[in-house]
Amino acid sequence: MIIDLRSDTVTKPSPGMLQAMFDAKVGDDVFVEDPTVNQLETLCANMFGMEAAIFCPSGTMTNQIAIKCHTQPGDEVVCEKLSHIYQYEGGGIAFNAGCSVRLIDGDRGRVTARQVTESVNNKADVHKAQTTLVSLENTGNRGGGSCYDFEEFNKIKQVCAQQDLALHLDGARIFNAIVAKKENPLHYGQVFNSISVCLSKGLGAPVGSVLLGKKAFIAKARRIRKVFGGGMRQAGYLAAAGIYALSNNINRLANDHAHALAIGEALAKKDFALELLPVETNIVICNIGGRYTAASLAAEFKRHDILTIAIAPTQIRLVLHLDVTPAMVEKVIAVVEGL
Repeated sequence: MIIDLRSDTVTKPSPGMLQAMFDAKVGDDVFVEDPTVNQLETLCANMFGMEAAIFCPSGTMTNQIAIKCHTQPGDEVVCEKLSHIYQYEGGGIAFNAGCSVRLIDGDRGRVTARQVTESVNNKADVHKAQTTLVSLENTGNRGGGSCYDFEEFNKIKQVCAQQDLALHLDGARIFNAIVAKKENPLHYGQVFNSISVCLSKGLGAPVGSVLLGKKAFIAKARRIRKVFGGGMRQAGYLAAAGIYALSNNINRLANDHAHALAIGEALAKKDFALELLPVETNIVICNIGGRYTAASLAAEFKRHDILTIAIAPTQIRLVLHLDVTPAMVEKVIAVVEGL
């Protein structure tokens, strides 16, 4: 039995999700005629109190579409240095939108309103790129699943309003934050101009993310999705999985959080665990040293049929998800204790 903790993207559709996909009514989504896609988009928009939504193949695409919508070539995007949009989207900010990036050295992927204020270029200075967009990530992947304090969102929103900046949220694991912090998703819609919601990570759908915003923004996003090659036809089979995920797999994320905390506590007791990032949601990141490197520890885990990732020479990552059972967690902990 392989225990795959490399990512929460490795999940397989459950029997119930597969049945929902099989039963889906479909049409041509490029003509906006797929009823199940339309249902998913309406469901997701309503959950966050946004006017409209668009279904896309991936979170990278929804983020990149949002950046392209909010900016012009030559503009500058402000984000934290560990942000997914900067680290893991293939240089898309430059390639797709023609923008430069102002990186903030934050706290486990999170930035403050003061840091945002200090990162905005003077619009009157012709030597500087125009700052037009701030992008935040919740939860922070490289921050070990870190969650923002919602009051900081409100403060950053005030800065953006004062500086006439758009505010985007990369919500790849937004429901992990909502569950962990007991938040209301409607509050997010009151703060952000656009939100990317991933369905294929902890929620367990096989494919897809949804981009949320105002009607005019989503109309522009639909054109950009076409340019990016993201128009799908009978996509309702995939959208049905997303509807099932949103209807059945949100509250159970708390189980993943508890599993991550238990594994993190076991790791923290080992002499080779130099620093364990605080475990807030479903991601465990540990700095490794001494008798193991991150790579050699990942190899040792693999020897016990546990798949992990060395995300840096000194850091290992384990991600919990709905395909990891309590028995699997017990085995992981037993292996850790025996190292």
